[in-house]
Amino acid sequence: MTLPENKRTPPDAGGWHDGWYWSADGIRLHWRERHGPADRPTILCLPGLTRNASDFASLGNRLAGRFRLIAVDLRGRGESAWPKDSLTYVAMSYLHDLGRLFEAASVDRCIVIGSSVGGLLALQMTTAHRSRMAGVILNDIGPDVEPGGLRRLRALVGRAGNWPTWLHAARDFQQKHGTIYPDWTLSDWLAFAKRVCRLAPSGRIIFDYDPRIADPFRLPQVDHGTDFWAAFATLAGAPVLSLRGEFSDVLTPATQARMQAVLPELRVVEVPGVGHAPTLDEPVAAAAIGGFLDRDWGEER
Repeated sequence: MTLPENKRTPPDAGGWHDGWYWSADGIRLHWRERHGPADRPTILCLPGLTRNASDFASLGNRLAGRFRLIAVDLRGRGESAWPKDSLTYVAMSYLHDLGRLFEAASVDRCIVIGSSVGGLLALQMTTAHRSRMAGVILNDIGPDVEPGGLRRLRALVGRAGNWPTWLHAARDFQQKHGTIYPDWTLSDWLAFAKRVCRLAPSGRIIFDYDPRIADPFRLPQVDHGTDFWAAFATLAGAPVLSLRGEFSDVLTPATQARMQAVLPELRVVEVPGVGHAPTLDEPVAAAAIGGFLDRDWGEER
């Protein structure tokens, strides 16, 4: 099958470009990008299971002009197309897709920021792309995932939901997830709703992902041989930052402590007042990321 050429758009008013490329199985995939200096690694942002590139808009704006930043829409999310086979919503497909992205976007070296499941994908990248990885930021995720948090996340994936207005969606999210972000105002929840949802042709507000991403979770659980601790250990020698939400039910302080035992140079930061996962816009998270980048890729270096 001959696929069309990859494509990039001129920057929009906010300085963001859109890029599209093709997976091996013919799925049109999307990324968002802010340009930056070519002499520093690209910051590659991998969102959580049901999330998309818009989660990293504020981060990209903060780093504008200092780093090139690419935020990914994994297949079935955001502007990326939905595959015919829902059982391609697995790590192997995502890793193959990222390999295509590296070629389409000309990424040789990257600092990977992985939120939640995106962080697990960052660890799995070490099997095929470790040489490209200049550093890693793991946002509220580690080699061990707490069973209770995993059950909660699995229960949320694939649920149908639609609302008549953005305000209805925001209030529903506030009611269901208020303990994760207890200090958020209604305007914060509105912004959240607009990151995770879209306006359907029917005029209703719906989730901005293919609900079939839940299909692989419904299969009998099979050990695919992923040793996340071994993958984490391969990051020795690279700068690594671990962020943890204070109220996280996915990453525990004990797991972070074990991570630091494996990688003594690991930088560990707890983000107060939030659960799973920090948005990276919290002052503590933003300062930690800024300090992490400045220490190894600051102007003076």
